[in-house]
Amino acid sequence: MRLVPVCAATFSLAATAALAAYPGHPPTSPDISAADISARDKAVADDAFEGRGPGSVNGEAAAQWIADELKRVGVKPANHGSYFQDVPAVAIKLDGAASHFRFDTPQGAVTPAFPDQVTYWTPRFASTTVKVDHAPLVFVGYGVVAPEYGWNDYAGVDVKGKTVVILINDPGNEDANPDPSMFKGKAMTYYGRWTYKYEEAARQGAAAAIIVHETIPAAYGYQVVRNSNSGKKFWLDAKDKDMSRVPIEGWMTHETAQDLFKRAGLDYAEQKAAANKKGFQAVEMKGETLSVEAHSSVDHLKTRNVAGIITGYKHPDEIVGFSAHWDHFGRKDDVPGDDKIFNGAVDNGMGTSMVLELAEKFAHEKRPQRSVAFLFWTMEEQGLLGSEYFAEHPLWPRNKIVGVLNTDADGPKGPAHDMSLPGNGQSDLEDTLADALKTQDRTISPDPEPEKGAFFRSDHFSLARFGIPAISPGGGTDLLEGGKAAGQALRDDYRTNRYHQPTDEWRADWDLRGPRDDVQVLYLVGDTLANGDAWPGWRPDSEFKAARDKMMAHEKASKK
Repeated sequence: MRLVPVCAATFSLAATAALAAYPGHPPTSPDISAADISARDKAVADDAFEGRGPGSVNGEAAAQWIADELKRVGVKPANHGSYFQDVPAVAIKLDGAASHFRFDTPQGAVTPAFPDQVTYWTPRFASTTVKVDHAPLVFVGYGVVAPEYGWNDYAGVDVKGKTVVILINDPGNEDANPDPSMFKGKAMTYYGRWTYKYEEAARQGAAAAIIVHETIPAAYGYQVVRNSNSGKKFWLDAKDKDMSRVPIEGWMTHETAQDLFKRAGLDYAEQKAAANKKGFQAVEMKGETLSVEAHSSVDHLKTRNVAGIITGYKHPDEIVGFSAHWDHFGRKDDVPGDDKIFNGAVDNGMGTSMVLELAEKFAHEKRPQRSVAFLFWTMEEQGLLGSEYFAEHPLWPRNKIVGVLNTDADGPKGPAHDMSLPGNGQSDLEDTLADALKTQDRTISPDPEPEKGAFFRSDHFSLARFGIPAISPGGGTDLLEGGKAAGQALRDDYRTNRYHQPTDEWRADWDLRGPRDDVQVLYLVGDTLANGDAWPGWRPDSEFKAARDKMMAHEKASKK
């Protein structure tokens, strides 16, 4: 186990030496423009940063570039004179060639190829070797324990020391006409998120948790799972070295799962249908076990969130925030093809560029009454870890954060009639957003694909879990040119051909009129909040309301 000390100066000096082609800072203007967004995206998605991998010299150079850009446009450091918040992390990289993953079945052993048929890892870092020995397979449906919905996939079964096989998403939300009384109908809840499924498997004492990948419910092809999980995986540096987590986590292809079910005398489709009905009972996959010997390298490191601020003149302790994640997947030499760099030009070079555009605009306008912060998260691609660390260790008291507007992968497109909002209907921030959109004759549209669970897949969710009002408005889905069909076609094309792939690269011919309009709207929202006295909250039926109410009640009590 190696300890890799990291600090801002170390990265700055190392990056300067390593990057002969360090991207310059493009000439931009205080006016919000498509040209500025494109120029910044081109720079931050440059090959010189090698895909912005957290903890790497080239990746952390991108964080330094963002800090330099904030300084250039006149935004001050937000963390006691520093633009950085160090985030202690652990990088665990499975040695696929030295590791072993085998299913034993009544018809013989099955050794799915890593990472093309199965991708797996250990979140534990007390040792570089983690073993699971003949852990019996149990199909636990969706792996959900949700008392408020009267649902318990683990009822009547003891999975301690066993391998749980799990379906992705919520029960019922793949149905053409989902039952609205089952969870939230078509809209995914946190129970459908893969992170929850591993968390619940750990609470149940499982030795391994393997999720079955299916393209439609997962919202992306298996290549996304492979690319996202087959290299270094990052974790916050927990005191228990993640020994509370499941020893082996992973995914397997739909075809691999179907074969295993067949070998156990089960029909996959029939079992999935049963798992979508109340009263489902977990099924032992008789005669089948999993044995794993995972050999990994473990590096301790510190990556960084970037934070700048424009201090308010009247209420400097009250914070209005804009955020985006700066990281992507870095360089992966084991992926097929000649291009090994995951540039992440849309995800999330675009969001980073848009927040920088907002920073320059605010820096050249009249100083606001409240402070306006510009936050850039690390390790989003590894499970929203940078924003999670900030939420646990905020730079300002949580009850002083008015609200945060997050921007993630707002792709190139033309102007739209609307702005999509995953998880709409939860926050008062939506009222301010709706008013701002009226200036462009636009409206908020519900999440066009609520079953995909976008609300739980971006950094605003980390803040919402702690009660901080946070939303992540997306781009328009009903385009002025081509309508909803054109908007859906753009989303489908990106998801299939570029999302989490080396092909997500900057292009000079992008139409960025849509993102430009979105930045103008976000500016109006931020300006309204920063020069007003409103304290947005969560709607009465939101799961995040209780946490916000508690923190605000404490604030009121302290003023008496």
